Amino acid sequence: MQDRIDNPGRTRWRRFAAMMVPAAAAVGTILFGMQSGAIAADITVSGQTFKIRADRLEGDGFRQYGGIAKEKDGTSHPVALSEIDSAELYKLCQSVRADLPGLPVVLTINAGDDEPATAKNLMIAMDTLEGNASFTNIRIGRDASDLNPTAQAGSFGQSSEKVTIHGLRQVSRYTTAATFNLTGLRLKVNVGDEAEGKECF
Repeated sequence: MQDRIDNPGRTRWRRFAAMMVPAAAAVGTILFGMQSGAIAADITVSGQTFKIRADRLEGDGFRQYGGIAKEKDGTSHPVALSEIDSAELYKLCQSVRADLPGLPVVLTINAGDDEPATAKNLMIAMDTLEGNASFTNIRIGRDASDLNPTAQAGSFGQSSEKVTIHGLRQVSRYTTAATFNLTGLRLKVNVGDEAEGKECF
């Protein structure tokens, strides 16, 4: 029997499938990447967050300012947008929950254990960020539109030549990058009891 549109199980399967497609495409070179690292006005988000953890992030050319992530139904989420021209991430972990009715499901991606994962023109739209950070030549209180022409003029922004974050933990809405190279990539769909404790944090 065909599922009805309002069947919550079908909705969850769709979210699971939508999560799996870009994850599978990541194998080789790009993780949730795009052709350009610049923010795109037509990006719509799923409404589902994902977690990222790294032992250490080293970045050159850091910029941060506020923005909005929108779902297809028009729901808006205020986010902090961080741009990094080039980044190295050590012992990277990414996880997404995609539970089905009565069945826990967690997708995990790990990389950068022996050599760091690297990204160019990285942009992250996040809800939260934790860690111990240090900045080189930081400038706080800049006009955001000077950091990215698509940002709201007159809104708050900051930048620095370099950024280092130890013990990075963040909850994100989306990530884009011109290139994202994942050394030692390991992708796994953890189902049922295997999903217990598999989120990055």
